Amino acid sequence: MADEADKARWTSPLRRRRGPGWAEQTPTWRAARPALIADTLKRASARPSGNWFVVGSSREVRPGSPFGRTVGGVEVVLWRSRSGELRAGPGACPHLGAPLRDSRVMCGTLVCHWHGLALDGSAFAGWQPYPAHDDGVLVWVRLDAAGGEEPTERPVVPDRPAPGSGVDAVYTTVGQCEPQDVVANRLDPWHGSWFHPYSFVDLTVVREPRGDEDDAYEVDVSFRVAGRLVVPVRAEFTAPEPRTVVMRITDGEGATSVVETHATPLTAADAQRPRTAVIEAVVAASDRRGFALARAAAPVLRPLMRRTAGRLWRDDLAYAERRWELRSSGRFPG
Repeated sequence: MADEADKARWTSPLRRRRGPGWAEQTPTWRAARPALIADTLKRASARPSGNWFVVGSSREVRPGSPFGRTVGGVEVVLWRSRSGELRAGPGACPHLGAPLRDSRVMCGTLVCHWHGLALDGSAFAGWQPYPAHDDGVLVWVRLDAAGGEEPTERPVVPDRPAPGSGVDAVYTTVGQCEPQDVVANRLDPWHGSWFHPYSFVDLTVVREPRGDEDDAYEVDVSFRVAGRLVVPVRAEFTAPEPRTVVMRITDGEGATSVVETHATPLTAADAQRPRTAVIEAVVAASDRRGFALARAAAPVLRPLMRRTAGRLWRDDLAYAERRWELRSSGRFPG
């Protein structure tokens, strides 16, 4: 009887919606006021980061293998100890400068492949470890010289669905721009259904930021699944720190799910041609009983989730790179 009642109450998350044609949409350029976007970006940029930078996904730092990335012009290497704890430090061997990202991890110790110098994560011969943090989805490293702020013990990790309750995937791409150009893109929700008509239908900003105490965009939007089939939700966009924008579904299918966009500078602050890594974490959750099957199928779903993020960022990275190009040449109109 209970199963029959559950079936009777079940409703599909999909809706059929034609939506206006691309050219028939209501223009959003008046609402997307440059001053409003600039003010929101300025407030985000003023928030403390504690000098923490997202380096990649937790899964990329595998036991037995080092992982390397240049962050803010600083070469960094990460690996895991024998117990699985995250270790991080300068990416150049203190002996003769070998790239430690190409070395080996033996029993939790990083062993340089040039001459066998072993690093267990503690200070050695001028090599000083960096504070590192694994939040279960992403790995972070604290670089005080690159960040230039008051350091904090932990990074600003956004609230997410409870551990083990969701399916997460991380997508990374790189563009010629600065972190602020990536963040500004995400703080302009009005471009959604114009720039991404293949993904968004009927996007409406229902509430704008009102200042430091109420600094969120609220958006009603339908995610296009296939043809006229869509999933309508309400979402909130916030910027908890200078290099992060979080979209959280607050109502509708998948409530509490988040998309975190982290912009990590790869080059130093004074680089003439800056490069920024967009590291986007999607953590999907649902209270539907069948979602347990999605969690079980997570290894199959993750490539699909990354492919979806990649399609959006193919366009959005061009948007961010264009913004940097205009700013760097003094032609940006905002």
